[in-house]
Amino acid sequence: MPGKVAKIGNFSDWVGLFNEWRKEVGVDKDDVEAFHFDTLYGAIETEEIQFGSYKGRNKWENLRQVPTQAMRDALMNMIVYQGDTEFASVEQQRNLFATAPTEYDRRAITRVMIEEMRHGWQMCALLIDFFGSSGKVEAQKMLERRAFENKRLLGTFNVDVDNWLDFFTYTDFVDRDGKFQLQMLKYSSFAPLGRSTSYMLREEAFHMGTGHDGLRRVVEAGVIPRWLLQKYLNKWISSSFDLFGTDHSSSAHWAYVWGIKGRYDELGNDKAADLDDLNDYSRYLYREEVAGLVERLNTFLTPGEKKFYTPDIRFNRSIGQWSGQKFHCETGEPLDDRSYEQHCAENLPSAKDKSCCSTLFETKKSGSKRKRAHAIRCRRLASRGSKPSTYSTCGAGTLARQN
Repeated sequence: MPGKVAKIGNFSDWVGLFNEWRKEVGVDKDDVEAFHFDTLYGAIETEEIQFGSYKGRNKWENLRQVPTQAMRDALMNMIVYQGDTEFASVEQQRNLFATAPTEYDRRAITRVMIEEMRHGWQMCALLIDFFGSSGKVEAQKMLERRAFENKRLLGTFNVDVDNWLDFFTYTDFVDRDGKFQLQMLKYSSFAPLGRSTSYMLREEAFHMGTGHDGLRRVVEAGVIPRWLLQKYLNKWISSSFDLFGTDHSSSAHWAYVWGIKGRYDELGNDKAADLDDLNDYSRYLYREEVAGLVERLNTFLTPGEKKFYTPDIRFNRSIGQWSGQKFHCETGEPLDDRSYEQHCAENLPSAKDKSCCSTLFETKKSGSKRKRAHAIRCRRLASRGSKPSTYSTCGAGTLARQN
C-alpha cells in the first residue's frame, strides 16, 4: 500500500490507510467518496451475559474486565475474521460497477459496498479502541491483505465475483452466512461487540434482499437458463456451508463457554447447547433457511421446468468430516473419483459459463457488434438448454471460519 505508515498510532492513522485502500482497489467512486463513514453502536437485549459459564454476570465493557488472556485472544480473533470478510467482499465485487444491468443495480451495489466497508471500519474501530497495540497491528493488516492476491483469511473470500449472477447469488447466500455470524456475535459477553452488530445486521438485510430479488428477476426474465443459475447456487451455497467452521470445533466450544459467541437461535432455544456440535448445528439451521429461499425461486419458474434444488450439505466441501469426499450435488449419492470430476464439471460454473453470464448481463450501451453476437449465441444456448463445455472447479480450497 503506497505511502502507508510503518505503524498506526491511533484511529486517525488507520482512516488514512482506509482511504488509500479504497483508491488502490478501485472503489473510491463519487458516491463512496461522498459517504461519511462512522462507528455505530446499537442496543443489545440485556446487559447480562446470557449463556456459558459467566451467565448472569454483567457483560464486559472493556478488555480489563475479560477474565483471561485466552478469552481476550479468542475475542480478538473473531473480530479480525469478521472484519477481514467485510473488506474482502468489496475487493471481490470491485469490477462490477461498470456492468450494472440497471441504474437501480448500480445504486444497490454501491450501497452494499459502502455498508461492507463500514462493517470493516466498525471491526477495526473495536480492535484499535479496545485491544491495544495488538489490535492496531491487526487493523492495519486487514487493509494490507487482498482478495485478488489470495491473501484473505477465508478461501471463500478470495474468489472473484465477476458477473452479476455471481453477485446476486453471493449476496443472497454468502451474506446470509454473515447474518448468522453477526447474530451469534450479537449475544456476546463483550458488550461493545454486541452493540456493533446491531447496526450491521440491519444493513446486512439489504444485502440479502438485493441478492434474492436479483435472482427472482433473473428467473422471471428467463434469459439465463435454469441449469446455469443452478451451477451458481451449487458454487456459493456449498462454499457457505464451509464458512460455519469445522465439525467438533474446540474454538466454538470455548467461545460458547466463555459467552463470546452464542447459537444463532440462542434466545429462543431452551435446550442445553451441545458444545461438541455448535458449528454443525448452525450450519443445519442455515441450510434450512436456504432451502426455503430456493423453494421460493421455484415459484417463479415456468410451469413444467425442472425445479431448483439446494445442494447436498456434503457436496464440494473443503473442511470438516466431508472434506475431500465425493458426493452428488443433488442426491448426495457417493461417487468415485472419475464420476465426481465429471459431475463437478457439469454442476459448477466453468470459464465459458462465466463468459456467457457476463455477456448476457451487459447493458446495451456497452455492447459492441462482437459482444452482441456473443450474447445472441449465449441466448441460443440458453433457449436450447445446451450446456457449454466445462472444466472442473471442485475442491477450490475454501477454508473454515476459524472459530
